[in-house]
Amino acid sequence: MRFHDRREAGRRLARRLCEPTHNGRLRNPVVLALPRGGAPVAGEVAQALHAPLDVLVARKIGAPFNPELGVGALAGEDPPLYDERALEVLGLTPGQLASHVERERAELHRHEQLYRRGRPPSDVRNRTVIVVDDGLATGVTARVALRTVRRRGPARVVLAVPVCSREAATAVRPEADDLVCLHQPDTFGAVGLWYENFEQAADEEVIDALRASPSHEPLRRPDAPCPP
Repeated sequence: MRFHDRREAGRRLARRLCEPTHNGRLRNPVVLALPRGGAPVAGEVAQALHAPLDVLVARKIGAPFNPELGVGALAGEDPPLYDERALEVLGLTPGQLASHVERERAELHRHEQLYRRGRPPSDVRNRTVIVVDDGLATGVTARVALRTVRRRGPARVVLAVPVCSREAATAVRPEADDLVCLHQPDTFGAVGLWYENFEQAADEEVIDALRASPSHEPLRRPDAPCPP
């Protein structure tokens, strides 16, 4: 299974969420995108469910010698979550990464201000929160995001992604009430391999997705957000 682009993946994901098995458990939903790549996917999901869309900014913590090599992640004001196995293999300690965490925390706040434009985060208390990304390789960013959401008092937390590695699925399942992943290949490689078009999403694409989202009040019955 491959996806043409993130929007097409979002439409497929929305169809899965609208199946009776899932739809009956999506009471009063709100969709949270993990930007940037998760925003186009989440925009399609929010439109299909007639649910409000917001962002949940999480930042990867890269290794000092290779910023693209993720060894942890952070979201909100919560402490960073590290991939303990990666730290052990690379001979790193959290103390050695303190300056990297501080820098990523500043970038996190900058992006929150950029995307929300002064709007406060959505109130997720007693709602079904659907956290959406474009794919999971290690799952560490999704894990820290889910933990941050859980502290905000939702009734239920669902993680929805088009594609994920089997290792990531195992890692994130304890953090979510439900994991919806369309494709778990035996050999994963990287998220981008499962898309024909995987250009880096721009900040403007995130902002456009938020502008196009429905209002903050669900338009359909709380127990049946999908169109009949």
